[in-house]
Parts: sequence; C-alpha cells; structure tokens
Amino acid sequence: MLILTVTAILFFYFYPILFASKKIKHQDYTIDISNLEKKQADSFRRTGFTNKKNYNNYTSRKQSEVNETGELFFFDPNTISVADWERLGLRDKTIKTIQNYLSKGGKFREPNDIKKIWGLQPGLAERLVPYVVINNTQNNTLRKDTSFKKTIYTAKKLQPIDINNADSLQWASLPGIGAKLSQRIINYRNKLGGFHTAAQVAETFGLADSTFKKILPVLNVNGAVNKININTATLDELKVHPYIRYHLANALVQYRQQHKNYRNVSDVKNIMLINDSIYQKIAPYLAVE
Repeated sequence: MLILTVTAILFFYFYPILFASKKIKHQDYTIDISNLEKKQADSFRRTGFTNKKNYNNYTSRKQSEVNETGELFFFDPNTISVADWERLGLRDKTIKTIQNYLSKGGKFREPNDIKKIWGLQPGLAERLVPYVVINNTQNNTLRKDTSFKKTIYTAKKLQPIDINNADSLQWASLPGIGAKLSQRIINYRNKLGGFHTAAQVAETFGLADSTFKKILPVLNVNGAVNKININTATLDELKVHPYIRYHLANALVQYRQQHKNYRNVSDVKNIMLINDSIYQKIAPYLAVE
C-alpha cells in the first residue's frame, strides 16, 4: 500500500513537468515551420508568384523553353549570320561572344565545339549539335593555313676582317664574339705585338674552339708583327711577352751576357730551355740588330 501511495505522489509531481516539456517542443516546431512558410511566401511575393505551385510551373516552363525554343536547321557555325543564330534561339550576348571569337581568328572544327561557347545553355547546345555541318573545303583550307610552314634561313654572309687592324666592333660582328670577347682578342693581340697567323686568335682566353672554327674562314692576316731586339731588350721588356715570360726572358738575358750579342735569331736555340716548339712560337717576334 505504501508503494502505491509513493508511486501516485511521484506521478502527479512529475506529470506537469513532462507535459510542459512536450508542449514546449511542439510549440517550438510549430513556430519554426510557421517562420519557414512566412519566408517562402515573402520570396514568392517578391518574384511575382502567388504560391509554390505557380513557381514550380514557371521553372518547368523555362526549362522547356531552353530545350525547345528556336528553329532547327542545318548550319555551319563558322559562316552563319547573326540573324540565323537568333533563329536558332541564341541570346544576343551569346551571339556577340561567338562573333568576337570568330573575328579574332577562332574556328569551329567539329560539331561538339559549339558546346564550348561561353553562355550557351547545355540543353540548347545538345539540341543544336546534330544540325552542325562544317564545310570540308573550309576545314582543308584551315588546316593548310594553320600548318607550320618550313622556314628557310639564309646564313648571313660574313665580311672578312684584318685580324691585326680590326677594332672591337668588327670583332663583335662575328658569330659568337661579343663585346667582352672582342676586347680580350684585341688585348691579347697587343701583348703579342700582333698576330702572325690566324691560328693564334684561338689562344684567346674564353674563345671556344667551335666559335673559332666558325670565324676562321674570314680571318685575314696583313702587316708585320712587332719584333723585340734580343740584343738590347731588358728582362722586364722580355717577360711581358705571352710566349716568353720570366724564366725564358731571364735565360735570354743570361745567355747574352755570357756570350755577348746574338748574331742571329737562331742562336737562341743554344739555350737549353728553348726546344723546337718554343722556338717556332717566339722566333717571329725576335730580331737581332
């Protein structure tokens, strides 16, 4: 009996709370639905529709118009007129896009290319593709016009230069010889006292062998080189020459002091440091007076 009494008391105590909770939740959902319906009604009213049914009917009708508006006939998108595009059902803005594309050299090469037109509804594009006929003759001409043409380049004829008198501009006019390299060639020429053969140009620091071979046919040698009197030249005068330097210059001076003056240039071969290869290089720059 006590248990039944306690149960009854608890039931009557919590019942109002449970009832109120359910009521509140139900009221919350009712308020949310009411707010949504009000917002939808406001949206229909702003767009001019009285209810959802009218809105759905309008949407279905617009989709139908996209797929069915316009007259169907065979056409070439590369040559069709603005009026014909309008007959097919295209909007003025889309037609203008096509005209701009064609005016800049653009071409439609296959029917499906019209699907790439900016602003053309996909449904209308699918409807038009079966009626696209691109002229074969035009395609052949197009391929011919846009194919790469073989260009024949005629090598520039090089002008011969005098390697002992050419200035930096003349050197720089040769292929592979820029301003810096042309100045190096001239500096080396001055240190030598002039070139006695065109092959000496290849000794210039930084001059690639491939470049030298290209320019060799136009290199001419004119005039005599500056010679050094080995009977009077000092050690300092001799050692600055690129082919002599200090050790060989010192040997030339020491031999002259021991054996007096050289009688001819070939006497330098008596010096142990000078072999046939070295003699062939320095002999054109030596003199006996």
